[in-house]
Amino acid sequence: MALVKAYGKSSLSDDKPATPDTLFAIGSVTKQFTCAAVLLLAEQGKLSVHDPVEKYYPALTRGKDITLLELMNHTSGYPDYYPLDFVDRRMQRRIAPDELLRIYAGGKLDFEPGTRWSYSNTGYILLGRIVEKVAGESFGSFVTRQIFEPLGMSHTLYEPAPGDGRLARGYTTFALSSPEAAEPEAGGWIGAAGGIYSTASDLMKWNVALMGGKVLKPESYRLMTTPRRLSTGRVADYGCGLSIKAQNGRTVVSHTGAVSGYNASSAFIASLRASVVLLGNADGALGALPGQLLALLLKDTAAIPTIAGPPAVEMAKELFTQLQKGKVNRSLFGDDFNEYLTDQRVQGASRRLKRFGAPSALELVNANERGGMEVTVTKLTFKTGNLRALMYRMPSGKVEQFFVERE
Repeated sequence: MALVKAYGKSSLSDDKPATPDTLFAIGSVTKQFTCAAVLLLAEQGKLSVHDPVEKYYPALTRGKDITLLELMNHTSGYPDYYPLDFVDRRMQRRIAPDELLRIYAGGKLDFEPGTRWSYSNTGYILLGRIVEKVAGESFGSFVTRQIFEPLGMSHTLYEPAPGDGRLARGYTTFALSSPEAAEPEAGGWIGAAGGIYSTASDLMKWNVALMGGKVLKPESYRLMTTPRRLSTGRVADYGCGLSIKAQNGRTVVSHTGAVSGYNASSAFIASLRASVVLLGNADGALGALPGQLLALLLKDTAAIPTIAGPPAVEMAKELFTQLQKGKVNRSLFGDDFNEYLTDQRVQGASRRLKRFGAPSALELVNANERGGMEVTVTKLTFKTGNLRALMYRMPSGKVEQFFVERE
């Protein structure tokens, strides 16, 4: 089952609405496609991920000591040509990819190969060019023929023409300004590091196919989703074009993306056969939403007991109001909390909480189980600031703890 929704405008100038078929730049989410392309060529016996860079680009720095796998893992030491979040003067002028590599992979390394993890778009421009040399065709042609078309990703393009009517227009803001059309990076600067445009539905197809073994052989997929162990013994939370992290006892495989005017996030949890994809056409458009949706998806609600009585937010509001008034209904509380909650504590809480007035909004931000109880955190919003209420309730509905703290 899939839920696909589109919100807002794909273009402000003509008030054109976004639809599920609108194409958005996915930025660095492209990197997993680049790694898949390399791994597919490796499966075909046309290269090895352990090939040194000098086999394809002998003039680049330390080419004999840096492997394709280190480019894929961001452990090569090549400096990142795009570390900032805006299009600077360099990227307003077209550049040939090999000239970009000469400048940024032909000078001093940031660190000894394999000793550190540091995000480098430079390595992915190099990987894209190596794919082209080995495959004997353009990178866009290769990923279209080998990945997009076989998976039915009919709304996915590599470096489409700017005037393509299927594309959302990218926007930017500065210091709370109104959105303005973003200046795209000039030709040559993005490529295999971030040049794909797609839809949430197509990226969902990709995620399902990738975790379902429909793209790569098991050993290739395992390499792609295994965090890199550095020569120092430390482990980076990154495989090949993918971030690999544990959250709520599950392995989350993900990547974010950002190019001028666009923001993207794609994640999947293979153990749940679940995926979350979000795309936006403004710098920073997604904010904290990807993390919030993943947290909801990963929440283990089965262990939380069913509680007799009102929902947690309603009970939190009621108890907060009672504390403000300095008069509580002790029949709501368990014996131990009643003993803890002396009249002196109630009156002190009343003096401190009255000044906040009534909350303008309440939001349940977390719920879990502990000791057979429902444990909830409720955010209370006021004009003068926010508070949070930590509440423990038994299945009977008795409140065993209710603490109010600053957020």
